[in-house]
Amino acid sequence: MTVSRVLRQRGDVSEATRKRVLEAAKTLGYVPNKIAGALASQRVNLVAVIIPSLSNMVFPEVMTGISEILEETPLQPVVGVTNYSPEREEKVLYEMLSWRPSGVIIAGLEHSDASHAMLENAGIPIVEIMDIDGQPVDAMVGISHRLAGQKMGKAIAMRGYKKIGFLGTKMPLDHRARKRFEGFTQALAKSGLEVSDQEFYSGGSALAKGREMTKAMLDRSPDLDFLYYSNDMIGAGGLLYLLEQGIGIPDQIGLAGFNGVELLAGLPRRLATMDACRLEIGRTAARIVAERCADDTLPGGQRVEMEPKIDLGDTLRPL
Repeated sequence: MTVSRVLRQRGDVSEATRKRVLEAAKTLGYVPNKIAGALASQRVNLVAVIIPSLSNMVFPEVMTGISEILEETPLQPVVGVTNYSPEREEKVLYEMLSWRPSGVIIAGLEHSDASHAMLENAGIPIVEIMDIDGQPVDAMVGISHRLAGQKMGKAIAMRGYKKIGFLGTKMPLDHRARKRFEGFTQALAKSGLEVSDQEFYSGGSALAKGREMTKAMLDRSPDLDFLYYSNDMIGAGGLLYLLEQGIGIPDQIGLAGFNGVELLAGLPRRLATMDACRLEIGRTAARIVAERCADDTLPGGQRVEMEPKIDLGDTLRPL
């Protein structure tokens, strides 16, 4: 009865007891059922989709792929946004699982212990998306970000660039950017190269930040001959800044980003980038959930790897 009062937020319970109950629930990955009067096994036709951001142009395309598949089924996606915060992810996951969805599609493989416990104990199809460099709870669909970084690092080294700067998000919470950077530096090291300078940002307009970071880096390290950006939006800001300064691209300075953002196709120069297969990742993840919901005898644990491909654009020297 005491546990019930705490979890339903009703009745008088001491603060010490409340904390003990909530800590035990968190450790066990327990999520209460908010469907009044329903059996514990009952599910609703909702698929929880948990993503880091809606302002990042990457994730609306993933959502489009998910919606395309689910609209042909009784299932409906419902979206939660974590803002790249593990604590926020816990709260969003807790609330969504309390409504007993039919499946979960969640970005990334790295989660807090509490979130991991909730996912493991959910008893429904779980698909972790965008990344395959790690161990999933159930199914996963994505690309190898380490491989993506390695491919770009190799392409840069092959074209004779020597003094390389990296510009990107602060990576402790952006695990996919961190893995790309690790793969990138590994590929450079095999060619006897290293990153000469780095610049990081968090928040604000990506285009404006790209301009600011590029200026700051070149003021500090004017001998750089290549700039690798962790995403296309800050890369586009850097490209516009360099063009304004009359800097020769790609001979004087080469550039590359990541994500293959279609919106940037109208820039004065086509930024070298890499397709992250976002639309197909969304479709495949939704298909896995829909098929397993329709037939609960199907096995879980699917591992689907997409292959990122380089678009050389106009900002890399030809071989």
